[in-house]
Amino acid sequence: MEHLVQDGKFDHHGYLNMELLRFTTAGSVDDGKSTLIGRLLYDSKSIFQDQLEAIEKSSKSRGEDYVNLALLTDGLRSEREQGITIDVAYRYFSTPKRKFIIADTPGHIQYTRNMVTGASTANLAIILVDARHGVVEQTYRHSFIASLLQIPHIVICINKMDLVDYSKEKYDEVVEQFRHFASKLDVQDVRFIPISALLGDNVVDRSTKMPWYEGPTLMYTLETVHIGSDHNLIDTRFPVQHVIRPMSNEYHDYRGYAGRVAGGVLKPGDEVMHLPSGITTKIAAIKTIDGDLAEAYPPQSVTITLEDDVDISRGDMIVRENNVPKIGQDIDIMVCWMDDKNPLRLNGKYSIRHTTRDARCVIKEILYKVDVNTLHRIQDVDSLALNEIGRVKIRTTVPLFYDEYRRNRNTGSLIIIDEGSNTTVGAAMIIE
Repeated sequence: MEHLVQDGKFDHHGYLNMELLRFTTAGSVDDGKSTLIGRLLYDSKSIFQDQLEAIEKSSKSRGEDYVNLALLTDGLRSEREQGITIDVAYRYFSTPKRKFIIADTPGHIQYTRNMVTGASTANLAIILVDARHGVVEQTYRHSFIASLLQIPHIVICINKMDLVDYSKEKYDEVVEQFRHFASKLDVQDVRFIPISALLGDNVVDRSTKMPWYEGPTLMYTLETVHIGSDHNLIDTRFPVQHVIRPMSNEYHDYRGYAGRVAGGVLKPGDEVMHLPSGITTKIAAIKTIDGDLAEAYPPQSVTITLEDDVDISRGDMIVRENNVPKIGQDIDIMVCWMDDKNPLRLNGKYSIRHTTRDARCVIKEILYKVDVNTLHRIQDVDSLALNEIGRVKIRTTVPLFYDEYRRNRNTGSLIIIDEGSNTTVGAAMIIE
């Protein structure tokens, strides 16, 4: 057992400690997202017999000729009735190689904010394209959002190949269409897979009907895509979430700093610096509920103790002296507006949360909004309505410790909160 713990196969409790891949699905309405996820769950034997029997029964009662696997994910009654996905549906499953969290996001334009929510933590995005229709406006919009959110890996699943007689020409046409558009986007790793979610071609099992396609199946891609370097392991960033002071006789002078590692690798003995004070000290220990760690890296949640007594509060950050984030109050962001009642307005005042730091801000300038279907910039705007995405300059009440979003998704993102209702009204990516 001991060598398996060291190899990372089991944790301290003897549970399998597999890598977790978060992925999101996107595509136009009726491109087959929910069917694809149902197929992944069904063919990887990740659903129970009674669930299968329930959807078989439901499919028959709806007069459908086949088992409608989409019913596995469309959980809201209104979704099932309309045959569409409205909210973000999260599904969990695992194979012997990896654990997965799927965010099934809606295809409709009015649910752009839901896609942003589901995709914000994803390692990989599956974008479905109907082989009959090729690349459509929704494909452009979803690809732009995936690029904006810096999702490291994008898989274009060209679905419904059974309806175009498994034509290689049709597949090549869609690949060429997408490549032409993707050249304008900031995406690093794009892969193309021809599939039929309904019949299972190239989803989990290799299709015999497309001998011209020699690449991997979707499941093999999900199990093997390299995600170890998706996190920033260079810039040490540890936003302090909570200061632990037990105040008991046993731990009279104990002071630990709990939080989630947002970047870099931390080890006991490392020289670190506290922001905002600039005081340097060393890490004494890194603790978890399972015991002390020899090192910590994203996205682990740990408690750090320091050799010196430094006055540290929630919202402060532990970094390295020769590698500090940007510190400032005038910040340039791309924001997706999520409030259906009130638009984002010039000179509007909002609360924000950045890592573990709470502050307030004022909207100083709206530089432009993006037409997400054409990528054109629309200038001379003084507001952003629901689901609109634009570039905005804000001024915050306190300095933030931040990186550009493209460098670190954790320290480069923030949420905007309405002060009256306390609801999240915007998701933002820091540009500079």
